[in-house]
Amino acid sequence: MVRPYTITRGRTAPARDDLTLITVLTTVEDPRDEHGAPVRPGRLQPEHRRILERCRRPAAVAEVAADLDLAVSVTKILLADLVGQGLLAARAPITVAWAAGGIDPSLLAAVRDGLRRL
Repeated sequence: MVRPYTITRGRTAPARDDLTLITVLTTVEDPRDEHGAPVRPGRLQPEHRRILERCRRPAAVAEVAADLDLAVSVTKILLADLVGQGLLAARAPITVAWAAGGIDPSLLAAVRDGLRRL
């Protein structure tokens, strides 16, 4: 058994504080830096590689933690590493985006009504 502080290299908090249990994560297929150059991942731990494989399909933080069988706090540290390297994309869940004005409520209502007619 590997101790959590070994996996996180002694860190106890993630570099980002915006990762919630329902933040959706997706592996970036062709990561690029701000200048358009390909991003070469740094040295990845086995857990990092498992996260990237798991997030080929969108997954919430809680799902990733459960799949890795790690505490959520440890998982958030690993996820923040990958997001910081540009290898993983994180987006707020739809309810947070809606509250921030990023989603048009009338569009959602139209989709809901259309689904009901089916």
